Amino acid sequence: MRLSFHGADRSVTGSCHMLECAGRRVLIDCGMIQGSRDLEEENAADFGFDPRSIEIVVLTHAHLDHCGRLPLLVKRGFRGEIVATAATRDLARLVLLDAAHLQEEDARRRQHHARRRSRDVEVEPLYVLLDVLDTIERFGRAVDYGGTLDLAPGLRASFFDAGHILGSASVLIEAEEAGRHRQVLFSGDLGNTGRPLLAPPATPASAEIVVMESTYGDRLHRPFTASVEELHAAITDTFARGGNVIIPTFALERAQEILYVLRQGIEQNRLPPSMAVFLDSPLAIAATEIFRRHPGCYGAAVADLMARGEDPFGFPGLRFTRDPAESIAINRISGGAIIMAGSGMCAGGRVRHHLRHNLWREEASIVFVGYAARGTLARRIIDGATEVDLFGELISVRARVHTINGFSAHADQQELVDWHGRIDGKETTYLVHGEEAAMTALAPHLAGSQVEMPQLHEVFPL
Repeated sequence: MRLSFHGADRSVTGSCHMLECAGRRVLIDCGMIQGSRDLEEENAADFGFDPRSIEIVVLTHAHLDHCGRLPLLVKRGFRGEIVATAATRDLARLVLLDAAHLQEEDARRRQHHARRRSRDVEVEPLYVLLDVLDTIERFGRAVDYGGTLDLAPGLRASFFDAGHILGSASVLIEAEEAGRHRQVLFSGDLGNTGRPLLAPPATPASAEIVVMESTYGDRLHRPFTASVEELHAAITDTFARGGNVIIPTFALERAQEILYVLRQGIEQNRLPPSMAVFLDSPLAIAATEIFRRHPGCYGAAVADLMARGEDPFGFPGLRFTRDPAESIAINRISGGAIIMAGSGMCAGGRVRHHLRHNLWREEASIVFVGYAARGTLARRIIDGATEVDLFGELISVRARVHTINGFSAHADQQELVDWHGRIDGKETTYLVHGEEAAMTALAPHLAGSQVEMPQLHEVFPL
C-alpha cells in the first residue's frame, strides 16, 4: 500500500496523487500546471507513472489545475473510469472542451509566427478536441455528497462537500490489503467558509492519512462582508472618477459569486440599479447555465432563492457577451461599466484586451478577487509593476489596483487548521497544493499528526 505525489508538490497547480493498494492504482486528480506561458514542457512531461496502469481516476472538482491533464492521460493510454460528483462532471466537460480549443488556437498562432520567421518548427497542442471527447467518454459513475462508491475490491470512496466550487468534494478512500485497513482522506481544495453560494466544507469523522491543500496556509482572509463592502466602494469610487472597473474573473464559482454580490448590492441600494455589467467570458457564461442546473449544491439562502424561482445570478443591466465582436465593442465604453472577463490570473483570454484599454487610465480600477500564481500577469500587477507587456506593447499601470482576498474560494490558515482539527485518528498529514512558504507556515499549527511536504514523484509506504 503506497501513496505517491505527481503534481502540486510545493507548488499550487497541477494536482495529481496516486494511491496503490492490492495491485490497484487509483489517481486522485490530474491537473494542469498553470501560471506563466512557459509551462508547455512541464505539462507535456511524463506523469511519473504509466497512464495505462491507472484503473480509476477520482476527480475532486473541475478546476483546470485538477482536471486539465485528463485528456493527456487518455491520449497516453488511460482506459479506466473517471468518477466525480454530477456537477463536477458537467463542469469538467465544459472546462476541458474550452482548454482544448485554447490550446489548438495557441498552437496555430505559434506555428504561424514560426513560419513567418522561416523557422521549420512543428507546434503541437498538448491535446486536441478529439482527446477531450475521448476523455468525456471515460466519465462514469456520479456520486452525491455523502455517497459511497466501490472503486475496486478493497477500495471504497466516500464524497464530502468541500465547499470550494460547485460540485467540489473531499474524498475519503478506505483501503484494505492483506488484512490491513487504512483511511486516506484527500481534501481536494477546501472552501472559504462564510461565502454566500455554498455550504461550508464538511469533514469525515476520522482518517489516518490526510492529503491536504495549503494554498493560503500562511495568511488569513478578510471577513467576506468586509470584502463585499470593499468591492462596492471600489465600484462607486471608480464610477465617480468616470472610469471602468475591470475584474479578472475565474469562470467557475468566482464569476457566479461576484454576480450574486452585485445583485445584492443593487437590491440593497448600494450600487446603481442601471449600471452596465458585462460578463465577457463564454466559459463563465456556459458555467453559469450549469450552476442553474444544480440547485442542490448551494447553501440555504441561495437554495431558497432558487426554490422561489428567482435567478441568483441575474439582474437588470447584466449582459452576457459571447461573440468576439461584442467583446471588442465593450472597449468603446470609457466609463461606468463593470467588465468581468477571464482569465482570472490574466494569463490569457479576453481580460488582456480590456486591460490594454484600461490599465493606463487613472480613472479606471483593476479589482483582483482571486489567487494569482507567481509568474502571472496578475501577480506582476498586484506586486506593483509600473508597466506590463500586452500583445508586444508596454502598457503603463496607472489604474487603481485593488486586491480583495476575502472572495477567495480557498480556506485560509485558520479554516485549514479547524478542518484538520475535526478529524480523529490522524497519523500523517501530507501538505500539497501550496507554495513552500505557505506549507512551512501552516505545518506547526497542525496538531496531532506528523506533517510531510512531499517532493514531486516522492513515494510513501502506508
